[in-house]
Amino acid sequence: MLVAAAVCPCPPLLVPEVAAGAAAELDAVREACADALGVLAASRPDLLVVIGPAGQDGRGTHPQGARGSFAGFGVDLEVRLGAETGTGPGADGAAQERTLPVSLSVAAWLLGRTDWAGAPVEGLGGEPLAAARCAEAGREIAKRADRVALLVMGDGSACRTLKAPGYLDERAEGFDAAAVRALGTADTAALLALDEDLAYALKAAGRAPWQVLAGAGEGTGLGGQLLYEGAPYGVGYFVAAWS
Repeated sequence: MLVAAAVCPCPPLLVPEVAAGAAAELDAVREACADALGVLAASRPDLLVVIGPAGQDGRGTHPQGARGSFAGFGVDLEVRLGAETGTGPGADGAAQERTLPVSLSVAAWLLGRTDWAGAPVEGLGGEPLAAARCAEAGREIAKRADRVALLVMGDGSACRTLKAPGYLDERAEGFDAAAVRALGTADTAALLALDEDLAYALKAAGRAPWQVLAGAGEGTGLGGQLLYEGAPYGVGYFVAAWS
């Protein structure tokens, strides 16, 4: 069953080498993510599953030891998902040849920054499924081990300001506020109630991963804590911990 979860945003700018001169602007987000990962470690899980949005090429399972790269952002930096064993859950030759999607590469960087060694790690590149299917996927993940932890990567709306990637949309603030309330209180029903069509219109890539978390967290009685809320660059970034 699910015993803990950390929710983090997944912009490549979280990686200082990618952000370069603007790295300090997201220091507070990085520290909040480190605190959330500390909650995961303290839960002593048997398995850590990292889930984040992915394009077609990055969907599906990524085993422990899978590699990601930030070369597409002009940075010669590679990351690895957990320990380099090649024997993590779901490992196979074809999967290991694939590069991690960006969201899981950011997660791998966060885990490496905290020297994660608490449990085997598996990555899952998710697709924007309907809420009911996300919830079912979460329930299946929660059955994978006696003590499962989730690291859930995803951003809120990308329409909070005129300079945001999706330009300004007056609906964005309300959508993000609802997501923040649900994440900060571990309200699984509220997460599942997030509007899929609105999330798509607002470019909120975190909607599906959050709803997977909701499915995994149903009936567990976990409590939530909001560690960071903001909209740097007009994009909603939220950090929360469930335990």
